[in-house]
Amino acid sequence: MATRQDRNNPTQKKKLRKGRTIFTVILVIILAIAGIGFYQYKSSLNAAESDNKIKDFEFNGQKAEDANDLNVLLIGSDSRGKDQGRSDSLLIAHYDTKSKSPKLVSIMRDTYVDIPGHGLNKINAAYSFGGPELVRQTIKENFGVNIEYYVVANFEGFPKIVDTLAPNGIEIDAEKDMSKNIEANIKAGKQSMNGETLLQYARFRHDAESDFGRVRRQQQVLGALKDQAQSIGTVTKLPSLIGTMQGYTNTNVSTGLMISIGKDFILGNAKDIKDFRLPVDGTYKDVRNSHGAVLDIDVAANAKALQDFLKD
Repeated sequence: MATRQDRNNPTQKKKLRKGRTIFTVILVIILAIAGIGFYQYKSSLNAAESDNKIKDFEFNGQKAEDANDLNVLLIGSDSRGKDQGRSDSLLIAHYDTKSKSPKLVSIMRDTYVDIPGHGLNKINAAYSFGGPELVRQTIKENFGVNIEYYVVANFEGFPKIVDTLAPNGIEIDAEKDMSKNIEANIKAGKQSMNGETLLQYARFRHDAESDFGRVRRQQQVLGALKDQAQSIGTVTKLPSLIGTMQGYTNTNVSTGLMISIGKDFILGNAKDIKDFRLPVDGTYKDVRNSHGAVLDIDVAANAKALQDFLKD
C-alpha cells in the first residue's frame, strides 16, 4: 500500500497515475462489452417478441426430489392462430447442477396415458386440453416425476434460433433421403443445414419408422446444437441467442438460470447428453382404438425405467 511519502514522490506518483489509467481503461472495456451484450440481448428479444404468437400459460411447477436436479418440460408446438393444438414434440430436459450431467427424455406423442380430468388419451392431447400445466400433471400422475420448469417453442421460431446460433448452418449426417410431407428435399449424408431445413429434418416421420425415427433424429439434432454451442465464438453470441430464445418461446425459466446453464454448455463444463425414450422397448403394444393408433404402455414399467434413468 502506498504511503503519504510514496504519493509525494514524483516517480511513485507517475506509477500510481499509470496504474489508475490502466484500471480505468479495463473498466471502460468491461462496461462497453456489457453494454453491447445488453443491447444485443434487448434487440434480439424485442424483434422475436414482435413475431411470437405463443400465448402465456399458468404453470405450477414442482421441484425435483434431489435439490441438485432441474427438470424442464420442453414442448414443440405447431399451433396456428388461436388454436393451441396438440404438442408436436414432448421432451424432458434433466440437468444435475452438481455433476453437470444433462439428460434428455423423449416421450412418444402416441403414448397412451391417463390425462387428469380427461381420461385415457394420447399424451400429446394433454397440451391441447390444458397447456403445459396439464402436461406436467400427466407426467407426474403416470411416471412419478416432478417438473419445475417449462419451455414452449413454436416451430416458426425454431429456425430463427438455430440461425442465430449458427449463421453458417449446423453439420448433420442425414440418415436417409427425405422429402415426403415436409418442405425440404433432403439427401442422405453429411451436410450443413440452416434452421428451416434442420426443422424439417427433425420433424420428418413419413416412413416405416414413423415417430420412432423422428424421436431419434430430434435427439441427433439437439446433440448437434449442443456441439455448436460449445464451438469457438458462441460466447459472443450468447446475449443475442438468449434474447432470440426468450422471444420465440414461452417459459418460466429465468434469464439468470438460462445464462447459468448455458454457460456450462458453452464453456464445455457440461458432460455429454444422455438420451432416453418413453416408452422403452418391450413395454408397449401397438393398438388401434377410438383415438386412432396408440402405444398402449405398461405404465408402472415405464415409470420405473424413467425414474431409474434420471437417478443414474
